Amino acid sequence: MQRYSQKRITSNIIKGSLGNIIEWFDWYIYASFAIYFAGSFFPDGDQTVELLSAAAIFAVGFLMRPFGSFIMGKYADKRGRRAALTLSVSIIATGSLLIALIPTYRTIGVFAPLLLVCIRLVQGLSLGGEYGISATYLSEMATAGRRGYYASFQYVTLISGQLIALIVQIILQAMLSDVQLRAFGWRIPFAIGAVGAVIVLYLRLSMDETTQFKTTEKTKAKRGSLRELAKYPNQVLTVIGLTFGGTIAFYTYTTYMQKYMINSLGLAPKLVTIINFMALLIFMAAQPLFGHISDKIGRKPLLYWFGIGGTILTLPIFLGLKSFDSPIASFLLMLSGLLIVSGYTSINAIVKAELFPTEIRALGVGFPYGLTVAIFGGSVEYIALWLKHIGHEDWFFYYVSAAAFVSFLVYARMLETSKHSKLEESSVAVEPEQPQGHTVSAPKDH
Repeated sequence: MQRYSQKRITSNIIKGSLGNIIEWFDWYIYASFAIYFAGSFFPDGDQTVELLSAAAIFAVGFLMRPFGSFIMGKYADKRGRRAALTLSVSIIATGSLLIALIPTYRTIGVFAPLLLVCIRLVQGLSLGGEYGISATYLSEMATAGRRGYYASFQYVTLISGQLIALIVQIILQAMLSDVQLRAFGWRIPFAIGAVGAVIVLYLRLSMDETTQFKTTEKTKAKRGSLRELAKYPNQVLTVIGLTFGGTIAFYTYTTYMQKYMINSLGLAPKLVTIINFMALLIFMAAQPLFGHISDKIGRKPLLYWFGIGGTILTLPIFLGLKSFDSPIASFLLMLSGLLIVSGYTSINAIVKAELFPTEIRALGVGFPYGLTVAIFGGSVEYIALWLKHIGHEDWFFYYVSAAAFVSFLVYARMLETSKHSKLEESSVAVEPEQPQGHTVSAPKDH
């Protein structure tokens, strides 16, 4: 079985990661700049209502993620990880370019928000596929014993995309007035995303295919089929349970928190951007550390860190944000929430990849994840803003705590995946060149 050098592995991971950065940059600039373009598509006069409408479309985009993870996951399992990653970045680039050029409500009326919905649906299709394929590629490309460390770079790149979106926002806020940002400035980041995606597309074309996929190329009948995935119901349910609390907490602290600080705490948008940037920068840097720790002590202790911390500390963090009228306190409280979530974000990709064999891995990782994120992750902002609108904002904090507790129950029942890893079974499997009917048994001492 062909094995790549460490230098080649690093090069492939960098190329794959750069694509992931662009994918998530293109996705997050919608959330980051919604405060500026919401009025252009949903003119109402009430900022909460305008943001609520923009958040609804953000949630609608998530509805396509299960379809994207299903279609792209099947494609990745049948045609290869590299081919699927190249296709996904092409799709989201096209969507960003279209948003940069779309007319506003004042120009074409109700067709403006309708076009925005259609574009976000297409981008959701791309992003839904990106997660499972990227998690699979990074996990399969990584060397044994360091899979947690390398797989953590999925969220490094995911957060990098958001940080770059915030950097662009900070620069534009410094260069343009609030009126200019609302008039035309919000289009600039979407154009940047489209150009960046074209560059990444070129890089992804030079990536190597993973060795583990190459060893299963002859088993075409089994690869990427729902019938094959149905043989792993416990693993599918585990992915759903893993994702449920983690995705709600992640989007609470990385996308809704910005609106909460502006709309509920009354902090200035520029100040909130800086607070978000600094907290997310540390959050990003912590991911490889958490991933490395998981390689040493296992995945479950980190999942417990999130499950217990998210259950107990979510309410105190948000109540503290309301109580302390200080930018430094807001930063520290947001950071504490993000570090709790790191127990999930840093290792969720590798945990899910370790549950499934190679021929069904991209679909198994991506589809149940995409379904859960579509329902629960994409609705975080909408639920939070709706509860605020009806006068029960605090209920949202209890909702996040309850979600973390549900996931904690899943962590308590699941096996330690680093010791029962399908990735390790695949990596020691004999290349399939034997006579039909001969079966190679995986080692039983994992």
